[in-house]
Amino acid sequence: MADNVGVIERLWRYPIKSTGGERLRSVRVDRRGLVGDRLYAVRDGEGKFGSGKNTRRFRRMAGLLHLGSRCPQGVGEPGPPELIDPQGSVVTDPTAYLRAYLGRDDVELAREGEISHFDQLPISVLTTATLDWMRHEVPDVPIDERRFRPNILVRTAPGTPPFVEDEWIGREAYLGDTLRIEFQRSSERCAMTNQAQQDLPHSPLILRAIAARHDNRLDMLATVVTPGTVHVGQSLVLA
Repeated sequence: MADNVGVIERLWRYPIKSTGGERLRSVRVDRRGLVGDRLYAVRDGEGKFGSGKNTRRFRRMAGLLHLGSRCPQGVGEPGPPELIDPQGSVVTDPTAYLRAYLGRDDVELAREGEISHFDQLPISVLTTATLDWMRHEVPDVPIDERRFRPNILVRTAPGTPPFVEDEWIGREAYLGDTLRIEFQRSSERCAMTNQAQQDLPHSPLILRAIAARHDNRLDMLATVVTPGTVHVGQSLVLA
């Protein structure tokens, strides 16, 4: 039986991994995910990608969240994205700027190759019910979805419990007439949720709250079953 979960309130794309993203009214979604999402990353001389953490694939590069990125307007297939400095201006030479900004001469802006830029799965969905819980848990810390970098924020009905996303595991969902996704698992969160970005200050309380209540997990990750286009205002309907 179909189950209308809520309405898409905001859409986010992050053309350069680990930088601030862009809000969209609509976006095409292919098998890889939102077209242009995390298609580029800051790559160092060892082939690791700039992130908020150190792992086998990623290198922590402080300050990336204070930068922004967006796909050029009027381009059918995303080319190199625009890098935006902390003052909101588009950077002329992204690689040269990043080397000066990060104080490293071995970094460059690189398009995705054989190694994926995604941390886990291509689409992240978060509900306002879970976001409201987060605000209640840390009332003195400014909270919005940018802390958690979802692609889709879904407005749920009043009274919806937090972490309702857990109930979607293994189910498919329709967004509009064509797009169909399948929910797989939630994201394991890291210190990146605590980091300062633009007007959001640093706070260790965010990750502590998620760890204490929900085993360090928050959101729901999905793969694409049938490509399509998603719009703000559409319903997310579980199949």
